[in-house]
Amino acid sequence: MAHQLRVVHRTGFRYAQGVSASHNEARMTPRSTREQFVLATKLEISPMAWTHGYRDYWGTHVTAFEIAERHERLNVVSTSTVEVSDRVPRGHHLSWETLADPVLVDEQVEMLAISDHVEPPSELKRIAAEVRRSSDLPAQAAQRIIDQIRDRVAYVPGSTEVNTQASAVWEAGAGVCQDLVHLALGGLRSVGIPARYVSGYVVPSAQAEVGEVRTGESHAWLQYWDGDWVGLDPTNDAPPGDFHIEVGYGRDYFDVPPLKGVYSGSRSSDMFVEVEITILA
Repeated sequence: MAHQLRVVHRTGFRYAQGVSASHNEARMTPRSTREQFVLATKLEISPMAWTHGYRDYWGTHVTAFEIAERHERLNVVSTSTVEVSDRVPRGHHLSWETLADPVLVDEQVEMLAISDHVEPPSELKRIAAEVRRSSDLPAQAAQRIIDQIRDRVAYVPGSTEVNTQASAVWEAGAGVCQDLVHLALGGLRSVGIPARYVSGYVVPSAQAEVGEVRTGESHAWLQYWDGDWVGLDPTNDAPPGDFHIEVGYGRDYFDVPPLKGVYSGSRSSDMFVEVEITILA
């Protein structure tokens, strides 16, 4: 089944003392894939900015922009209409031996690297190793590792900050979607399963009515390598489906933040975010 969805993502910064210039990157444009087709998309920036669009190393669409006049507030609005179909799992039931092949390891080295943000705590490493020993296939282990994380860590909005590391989330037993994905990435990579971070959106409720505007937020899930990229959404404890919209991929959140930048002329800034999702058909 296919759904046509409209996403309006408003974000930006308020600068305490105003700034004389700012340089930013926005990753807020959905990508076209075999499961989703972008029907229309636009990015509006205020104040007026010089812009340059490109695809980054991971294939995510980036709008880089520069504002060279004084401003107290930066507003960025991304509006996209996307047709999304069912995401049918396309795994090939690879064996552990296949994943350990040096050629494959070399090809997927970046999605096997364990950074500080996804470094799994020793207890999760031990759990992942035990799951690996008792699982015939990596695909089975991937789901079981995520199940273990879900049993230990609750989804609690606002419980962490963007820089919170996976080990701290595990200790606290609570985190947001980004944290659950970071823990899962670390757990999977620790046993040799390549996995990548997916940034995007999800309709807050599958029961939403056509034409009803729902308040949402940016969302994150992961994909692991099984001869093809296979998606899992730890937060919703299910594979991503026709209510998920993909924006970009990377090693972790810091490869695909919706908006980041630098500025001059103010000691502090406050970021704001508002996402609205409407089912059109």
